[in-house]
Amino acid sequence: MTDHQEQTRTAYDGVVDLYASLFADRLESHPFSRAMLTTFAELVRETGNLRVADAGCGPGHLTAMLHDLGLDASGFDLSPAMVDHARRAHPALRFDEARMEALPVESGTLGGVLAHYSMIHTPPEELPALLAEQARVLAPGGLLLVSFFATDEPDPIRFDHKVTPAYSWPPPRFTTLLTEAGLPPFAHLLHDPSSPRGFLDAHILSRLQ
Repeated sequence: MTDHQEQTRTAYDGVVDLYASLFADRLESHPFSRAMLTTFAELVRETGNLRVADAGCGPGHLTAMLHDLGLDASGFDLSPAMVDHARRAHPALRFDEARMEALPVESGTLGGVLAHYSMIHTPPEELPALLAEQARVLAPGGLLLVSFFATDEPDPIRFDHKVTPAYSWPPPRFTTLLTEAGLPPFAHLLHDPSSPRGFLDAHILSRLQ
């Protein structure tokens, strides 16, 4: 485990209850995120492969939402405290501790992967390997929905996230990395900030070639 992963795990272990309370509404106050998530679920159902991973699931609220949308959803998170909370909050679902760069999932088996603001703490130089791992676990035609903070600047910007340092990304750069990982995007949504940080919010849907 790298230093930044250890820092991220420790930071999220320390804010479990607060973090879970902030997202208890399961996107009721975030219509764009909710729309992209429901679109993702519909497209995954159309593939016939209902197995999906919520990579960086936190307290499990979106894993449960994916389940409610008809998917066979499992959650994975770097933080053992988050995983414990998710298991208690959603005992019918499966949650495991795992790094996004090394998911305990067989290659080519998933219909979809959700990465909802869970790649934001990954340093830019490590993001290609992380995307390659998401491609590894997807079946041909499988879908990836990734959400992140966006910037108009030409390069990623490191900023002080409320929990631990994070990065905002120029969407064209992120799109290029997805394409290079074999996950060419086919839908984008970019909208005004839903948080006081001021960054745009970006959602990209990709399909494994």
